[in-house]
Amino acid sequence: MPYQLTIQRPFEIDGVGLHTAVRSHLRFVPAPADTGIVFRRVDLDGFEIEAHVRNVARVSYATSLMKQGVLLSTVEHVLAALYSCGVDNVYVELDALELPILDGSSQPYIDLLARAGTRTLRRRRRYIRVTKPLEFSDGDRRIGIYPSEEFRVHCFVDYAHPAVGPQEVEMIVDRESFSRELARARTFGFMKDFPGLQAMGLIRGGSVENAIVLDDDSILNGPLRFPDEFGRHKALDLIGDLALVGRPLKARIVAHKAGHALHTQLVTRLLADHSLWTETTEGHASASAPETAAVSDSISALS
Repeated sequence: MPYQLTIQRPFEIDGVGLHTAVRSHLRFVPAPADTGIVFRRVDLDGFEIEAHVRNVARVSYATSLMKQGVLLSTVEHVLAALYSCGVDNVYVELDALELPILDGSSQPYIDLLARAGTRTLRRRRRYIRVTKPLEFSDGDRRIGIYPSEEFRVHCFVDYAHPAVGPQEVEMIVDRESFSRELARARTFGFMKDFPGLQAMGLIRGGSVENAIVLDDDSILNGPLRFPDEFGRHKALDLIGDLALVGRPLKARIVAHKAGHALHTQLVTRLLADHSLWTETTEGHASASAPETAAVSDSISALS
């Protein structure tokens, strides 16, 4: 798709935040070309926070954004859905500091996007095309980004738990593949970590309804949606964090036991070194392209 997209019509959803347990209401609104993905805190006079790595605040157990002291937490699941589905421009309005966790996956957003549809705008889509490799590590955690004509991710995880172990996901990411292979994969947590997290003021809204929960030996609230659901969810998180580059990527990303911190460091380091990438469009400009022509292939929901 050489032209930028927004959503065809507004849609709404609400739910509880994973870490704050605060209920929030989201409303997605079409946005003009070159807006990007912009969050609006309607409880704070519509204060806007752009979904860009320059606004990253902290990335311990979720990706949070902050601008001029205004915080926005747990953005990765909605960004993964919007970015994979090629939605370049949208306002995401909310009335609290944390996005709802919903069922712990991106599937609810995919379903809503499918019903809302998308609309083509009269502005060419600009891509970040990686031209040279960038890679770095932190102990046994590694991440790299490499030239490619497609947006491809390769994610490896390995948890010392009998229900998880090593899992690996590699795929070209687009609307169909994300909806089919990753959107339903849920976040997860280990019971042994809960006391420490709760002492830090985290996972107050967590439950067996919005996360896979594991004790020392087993999964407490199965069945899994995929045999390798843990690896798939980490790939989903990776895509959500890569959305903070602010442009569609033409690159292959390899993440080995990485997490939010390495994901966002990768984006920051990439954008800081212009010798590693170029900004490009694809196809040829068309003066006759409609300003807001409806797109017939609205986003596919997982069956």
